[in-house]
Parts: sequence; C-alpha cells; structure tokens
Amino acid sequence: MADTEVIVVGAGVIGLAIAQRLATAGREVLVLEQEGWLGQHASSRNSEVIHAGLYYSPGSRKARLCRQGQALLYRWCAEHQVPHQRIGKLLVASSADELPALEKLRGNAATNGVELEPLNAQQLRTLEPELQAVAGLHSPTTGIVDSHALMQSFETVLRQHGGQLCLHTRVEHVRREQSLLRVSGTSAGEDFSASCRYLINAGGLFAQQLAGQVEDYAADSIPPLYPCQGRYYSYAGRSPFRHLIYPMPEPGTAGLGIHATLDLQGQLRFGPDVHYTAALDYRVDGSLADAFARAIRRYWPDCRSERLQPGYTGVRAKLSGPDEAAADFLIHGPETHGVPGLISLFGIESPGLTASLALAEEVATSLDKL
Repeated sequence: MADTEVIVVGAGVIGLAIAQRLATAGREVLVLEQEGWLGQHASSRNSEVIHAGLYYSPGSRKARLCRQGQALLYRWCAEHQVPHQRIGKLLVASSADELPALEKLRGNAATNGVELEPLNAQQLRTLEPELQAVAGLHSPTTGIVDSHALMQSFETVLRQHGGQLCLHTRVEHVRREQSLLRVSGTSAGEDFSASCRYLINAGGLFAQQLAGQVEDYAADSIPPLYPCQGRYYSYAGRSPFRHLIYPMPEPGTAGLGIHATLDLQGQLRFGPDVHYTAALDYRVDGSLADAFARAIRRYWPDCRSERLQPGYTGVRAKLSGPDEAAADFLIHGPETHGVPGLISLFGIESPGLTASLALAEEVATSLDKL
C-alpha cells in the first residue's frame, strides 16, 4: 500500500466528509475502512434527519457545528444532487404538564440561534389533523436526507480529487517513525503497511479501539465508550403525518422520545428509543411494539400496535452513561494525546450527520495548524 500525506480511518459519513474536504484542498488522502461498504454502522442506522440545533447545550461543539453543518449540508445536497427534503418538524406537548418543557426547549433553541414558531392546539390540528397536542413548536428548517447517497457523493468528490478508498482494511497498529506515522494491519486478508504525515481517527464506534492501538497515545485521554442502542419500528400503511413529529424529551433519559420520522419515499417509522448495551448489537427486539405504541399514543391516539413492525437498530457512540449529562463531541489533537500528526474524533453521535461538513472544516483547520 502506497505511502501518502493523510490517512483517514473510517468511511462513515464523518470520515468521508473529512477526506473529501482535505482532498479538495489539495492534500493526498487515503481512506481505510474495515467493512466492505460505506457507513455500515452508525452512518446508515439512524433517522436521516437534518437537525436544526434545538436541543444541544449553548456554546457546545454540538450546538455550533449542527447550525453550521445544516447550512453546509443543504448547500451540498443541492449542488451534488443528493436526495433531501426540507420537511419541517413539529415539537409537541401532549398535556399541560409538558408546557414548561416545551418553553424551555424554545429558550434553548433561541440561545443557539434557532427560531421556532409557537403553535396552539388548533394550529397543530390544521397542520396535522391526527395529532393530539395542547401546544407545539414548528422547526421549518429541519429536513431529511438520503444518508447513503450523501456518503456516495463524498466518495465521488474524494476520488475526483485524487483520493483513494480501501475497503476490507483493518488498522491494527500505529507507530511513530521520525516525522511520520506507520499504519499497519490487514487488507483483504493480506498484511499491509503505509506511512503518512497525518492520521485522522474517524472510527466512530471503533475510535477508542483505534486510539488504543497507537504507540505512545496517552491512555488517560481516551474517553470511555457507552454503546447505546436505538431501536426503530416501521409502520404499515399510509402515514398520517406530513412533518416529523417529536414529543418532549423523556425525563431522566438521553433520548428525545419515540418520535415519528418519514423517509424520502414517505414511509413512516418510529424511534429511536434509548437502550444501553454492553456490545455492538444490531438485533431488533420484536417484543417492543406495545411499549412503542403506548409512547406514540401520547401524541397519536390512533396508533395501532399490530401495524408496528421491527425495523432496524443503530448503536450510538456515546461518551456518557445512562445517568450522566449528554457529552459533547470531542476532537483531540497532539496537545491532548501526545502523538504528533494525529487527530482523533470521539462521541460523534447525533447530530453528527448534520454536522459532518462542519466537522470536516474543523478538522481541516486543526490539521493546518499541526
């Protein structure tokens, strides 16, 4: 395998966004991916929502990069013919006791620079006749995107600018060789070795594992990983909704509630829930239909549990445990872990897809300073 200026490990939406950004800037880029296709993990197992930046702590990297990333993503999708739709989202209070949470969310969004339109029960009913709620907020800039087409567009631009992508390639060791980093492992069953000046760890759920394989990497700088399942159920039959529907976030959990989303074909699905797990587990629990239906009936009384079918499961790369406040994105350079030329990204869960291009800009700027 040829030596190169930059190696990006991970061909999910984040790794590919970074790789195409660096290649476009004239850098020589090689992407290494252990799986046989793009974005096999979190990048293809999510809600495919383009978020507005409502929920995240003001001043956090998530809040800033979500807002920046949304604008960049809409522009990219238009320029590269990536299927997407600015469908809008309704955040709803199902009862009067949820009104304080609704107002708190509106205030948080405003602090983040996101304006939401307040709606009363009648206005909500006009927009969505089958919705039951006492009040709500309309987020007109929230949208949906074809995540697979997005990743393919990143790959196309990467290759157009001379970048390379190697699938079935697992990095097993990284060591320093003077001013370079020597990356080794297996590729399509054969041993490989390549050197680079810069290494980007965009391994997602495997980022901590990769960091642990780098010689001289400060072990105490590797954050703990809390794998967290998000299960989805699809709904058989015509969707009653034209917007995304989000209930109030569940108190005491890291979730946003069992919300209703649509794909670009109009298929209705519900989820994700929040289920911490000890391992990478993509099995769909088929026994959750009744529990999902109870949560959904808070805002859609006509939901029928027999029409809920197990869909798919994603696993979030969380940096916070079940009883902890949500952690921010982490981008660690040599000043944190002690390895020259290396940048590691940890905890890139939602809104990672929305923030992908903004994260790429952040990494490119950091790389220019190394």
